[in-house]
Amino acid sequence: MYLVNPVGYGEPVTGDLERGAGEARAAEALFALLTAAVRRTPRDLSLTALSTLATLGRTGPRRITDLSAVEGVTQPAMTTLVTRLEAAGWVRRRRHPRDGRVALVEITAGGADYLQQCRRAGAEALAVLVAKLPGGQRSALADAVPALERLLALDTAERDPGPRIAE
Repeated sequence: MYLVNPVGYGEPVTGDLERGAGEARAAEALFALLTAAVRRTPRDLSLTALSTLATLGRTGPRRITDLSAVEGVTQPAMTTLVTRLEAAGWVRRRRHPRDGRVALVEITAGGADYLQQCRRAGAEALAVLVAKLPGGQRSALADAVPALERLLALDTAERDPGPRIAE
């Protein structure tokens, strides 16, 4: 079995998967499809910046330290990223209402709109490909939506298990 190399798309990498061949093929196909979708979607921001906006949109205001942990980057790198997003008008910093020493980062309406446009563009790129499938395969994808949504929920829970600051 092999997985698609995340660095060099399409270059096989040997790997020992502890799951059935069908699950491995599904995982490989999903990864390759997501990689293709990212490449097809025009964007002005890095994937980390988009992911940070998505985290803020999903979870609400966060400390920079929380964001850096969720996004898997250093705190100085997240501080720089937040500064750039703030300059673009997509996030703002504000003081925590109960602890003025704590700065929270929140997505702005403009940031939420930009994120929605990116999501829409990605979905449209995939819809063009899905439309090229025969009806039975399109139906199979529709039937898989609950499983795909569950995978997204599992990923969210694994990436962001920690508590947020209550306002």
